[in-house]
Amino acid sequence: MAKNEDNQDQVSDSVLDEAETGAHEQTLEELMELTYAEDRREQELADLAAQSAVTTPQKILIIGASWVGDMIMAQSLFILLKRSRRDCHITVLAPAWTEPLLARMPEVDESLVLPFDHGDLKLGERLRFGKSLADKGFTHAIVLPNSFKSALIPRFAGIKERIGWRGEARGLLLTDCRRLDKTQYPRMVERFAALGLPAKARLPERVPDPNLLVTRPMVDKALATFGIETAGDWPKRLLAVCPGAEFGSSKQWPASHFVKLGAKLIADGWRVVIMGSAGDAAIAQEIYEGIDQKVGFPLTDCCFNLAGKTTLAEAIDIMAACTMALSNDSGLMHVAAALNLPVVALYGSTSPEFTPPLAPISRILTTPIECRPCFDRECRFGHKRCMTDIEPSRVLTAVLELYAK
Repeated sequence: MAKNEDNQDQVSDSVLDEAETGAHEQTLEELMELTYAEDRREQELADLAAQSAVTTPQKILIIGASWVGDMIMAQSLFILLKRSRRDCHITVLAPAWTEPLLARMPEVDESLVLPFDHGDLKLGERLRFGKSLADKGFTHAIVLPNSFKSALIPRFAGIKERIGWRGEARGLLLTDCRRLDKTQYPRMVERFAALGLPAKARLPERVPDPNLLVTRPMVDKALATFGIETAGDWPKRLLAVCPGAEFGSSKQWPASHFVKLGAKLIADGWRVVIMGSAGDAAIAQEIYEGIDQKVGFPLTDCCFNLAGKTTLAEAIDIMAACTMALSNDSGLMHVAAALNLPVVALYGSTSPEFTPPLAPISRILTTPIECRPCFDRECRFGHKRCMTDIEPSRVLTAVLELYAK
């Protein structure tokens, strides 16, 4: 290649010498053709470079979120990455509990368990863990949490491109540290998705919604485990009720309201399955017992209290068989939305402007009380009117209207 370039230089010098001495005269047309040929060659090289940049497989490490709802919304980023970089390989590093979610996201090629509890720094252990990832060949890292410690592992792993929003003085840990414009990206899902594009690129007009993949055998197995009969088809008029909220009680609709609504629906032929984690077991049991007292007949086949009794995987698969979901602003609300269920969502201290249910059909219920949204975990005034003032009759109307659609 060097010889060819030397020869080309010699030829060019010769042509210039001849032109200067008058020994060789070139027409304007010939000179223009030489110029165009060089331009075409440069364009071809640019096209090849662009093609190489697109087709060279990228190995992307995603530092995942620590909440169910946030991890669900992160799937929009994964979908966008697969659409824009078709050959990319996505690995998600996240807490062990996220495995059932990631297993139902077909865009995720591999998941790694983050061996640290939420809030742990453990700098030396993070250093060793990060270095253990160095030979995996990651070309990019996208850091979803805004904490300083979440950006350490990609830096310790020596990943060249490290992308995330500015936060906790971690600019030195990221190679692409972006300043967030909250007016440009008002929703959490948009903030995640934007990290999958170049810094100045615009998001598509519609960010893809999360979409968990659950198969019929998975659903049938979960239903059979908890004795929810299908009668040859998935249950009809089965309402998933999600009364919990890890964030705090300011996001919880009162148990007495759930009781009134549940009893009315069961009396009208609906079935109700109460979903939640072990932390929701107490309120779930209160709701179940309240419904039992109101309806006046056994709840054997019409109301199921599964809060704290299922794994996350089983909860997802059971919800996939439901007709719709009624939920506080919680992780399970986002799970229901990602399963394409109609969702009636109850918002108190938080805002649907930031983390709405990304469902095809939803009804968001709030109250006009002036102090909301406050984003407090516990009501600072003690009255919780942002939730208590959402009347059961109003929620019933929303459930029936969505069912009619």
